[in-house]
Amino acid sequence: MIEARVAQRGKGVLREFNEAGVLEAADVHVALRLATLGGETREPVHLATALAVRAVRLGSVCLDLNRIREVHVDERPDGPAVDPATLPWPDDSAVTEALQSSPLVVGGDKGPLRPLRLVDNQLYLDRYYRQEQTVRRILDARATGHPAVDEGLLLAGLDELFRDHQDPSRPSAAPDRQRIAAAVAAAHWTSVIAGGPGTGKTHTVARVLALLERQHPGLRIGLAAPTGKAAARLEESVNEQVGVVGLQSQLSAMTLHRMLGWQRGTSRFRYNETNHLPYDVIVVDETSMVSLTMMCRLLEAVRPEARLILVGDPDQLASVDAGAVLADLVARPAAGAENPMLAKVVGADLSATDDPAEAALSAAERDRLRKGMIRLSRGRRFGGQIAQLAIAVRDSDPDRVLDILRSGAPDVSFVDIEDVAGVRADVVSTSTEVTAAALAGDAVGALRASEKHRLLCAHRDGPFGASWWARNAMDWIGEAAGSRLDPDRWYAGQPLLVTANDHETRIYNGDTGVVVSGGDGELIAAFARGKEPYLLRLGHLALVQTVYAMTIHRSQGSQYHRVSVILPDAGSSLLTRELLYTAITRARTHVRIVGTEDAVREGVERQVSRASGLRRG
Repeated sequence: MIEARVAQRGKGVLREFNEAGVLEAADVHVALRLATLGGETREPVHLATALAVRAVRLGSVCLDLNRIREVHVDERPDGPAVDPATLPWPDDSAVTEALQSSPLVVGGDKGPLRPLRLVDNQLYLDRYYRQEQTVRRILDARATGHPAVDEGLLLAGLDELFRDHQDPSRPSAAPDRQRIAAAVAAAHWTSVIAGGPGTGKTHTVARVLALLERQHPGLRIGLAAPTGKAAARLEESVNEQVGVVGLQSQLSAMTLHRMLGWQRGTSRFRYNETNHLPYDVIVVDETSMVSLTMMCRLLEAVRPEARLILVGDPDQLASVDAGAVLADLVARPAAGAENPMLAKVVGADLSATDDPAEAALSAAERDRLRKGMIRLSRGRRFGGQIAQLAIAVRDSDPDRVLDILRSGAPDVSFVDIEDVAGVRADVVSTSTEVTAAALAGDAVGALRASEKHRLLCAHRDGPFGASWWARNAMDWIGEAAGSRLDPDRWYAGQPLLVTANDHETRIYNGDTGVVVSGGDGELIAAFARGKEPYLLRLGHLALVQTVYAMTIHRSQGSQYHRVSVILPDAGSSLLTRELLYTAITRARTHVRIVGTEDAVREGVERQVSRASGLRRG
């Protein structure tokens, strides 16, 4: 029986790369279809086209021909992974020369179809090249000037909204990066507020909006995020501070798709380059999860005279679709003219730091202020060795990471995959507490208890996957309770994960909740929504699943007191620096890494490499 992953039409070099696991059948089919339509017969072009399709499938915007041989192949069920170096790679210069004259490439020989574009030795599917150019063009145009700001009003607002932590009656003493971020957002058409978990990004956003309302009474504000879960969290975080900062009213947040008016069944949106969004300021949270395509559509729809504030952590996992836009924007060279107003209102902060453990704003950071980018660096959600571990991972220092993991510190631990006693104890104790609260009808207590521990995995399936470990967790809980859990029926204490947006019931993909007993004995679902839980009859739930373990991707935007991270073998292509960093920063009080030293080193040293031309400037 021939495997479905092998494209039967593939011959020659495409067949060999397909059978080795470098190319999927879909990559081969698309390349051959384009070659047939364009009249291209040369194998080097076929291979480069298939690799460009593969690159987009894996998250890159283009194929970097300078690194064409840098491919990773996971182990296969029938044996070890094929070494890519043993494959029949064509000569690099032959690939480039063939592409330069190919009828498939814009600028090559004339042909009926030109779906590819070759720029600076990067091969694009033309659609993504045009999107990247649109993003570049609009951002550069927005950076050529600055919005008018009443400096006196801004300075008074900064003094009022950013107070000394020791003496709230006084303005904060310099330095304060949150204060800088607020001034930057007020003074630029486009701004980026970057920072890790707990650095106060949404705390700062609420104050930015209050400052802008004072500058422009009646300001129309739009809040958005790439997922329903992230949008709900943004709305809660901002609205919790409405009274504190003096915002004029409660605000609603929505997904980017909903804000842009996605037209079901198409790739089109109601709001676009000819019909702009009706907002004076737009805030986008969790921007690291925004793909190139979505960023292109957003920028087209934003009015040139509207402020756009992009918020997120560039060190976290990027979008599941092509592009790593936030990381590209942070790394992109500074553009635009310096705004002298910044020095007037936050001059003292620019030459100092808000954390004694750090140096003052570096020359590079001060240069980035010209493009409206500021990174918040002082973590307020967790500290100690969790913070140091996250920094060591971010800085790609595997020796330091292992030293911290083996330090015996109370907030970090490192155990072998066979040593699951601690994981089991955390799973069982958390479930016991959740179930007790759920049976008592205490939705708040059940939701609070559900955040005490979370089991995170890199994979969905297999011995290191969320499905495998969820079954283990159910077995452990059943043994401790003296009765097996039945995954096919509802029960009090059952942890839930929403897998699809449902705007009518106000639950969103990625939301987590708990089944609890209602007042009349009926079971209901409870989801966290600010101070009061959101309760919903089970019959009204859309797509949900029981979640005793979840993927690290799914955990983005969430926080738990204790986290156990199951690492796959070192050969897994999912094992990256961004994955480890994201997993570690989900924990508030303790992170447990379950795996091998080789897996840790591999994860710390391998960075997600998404080819893109956006960061070239």
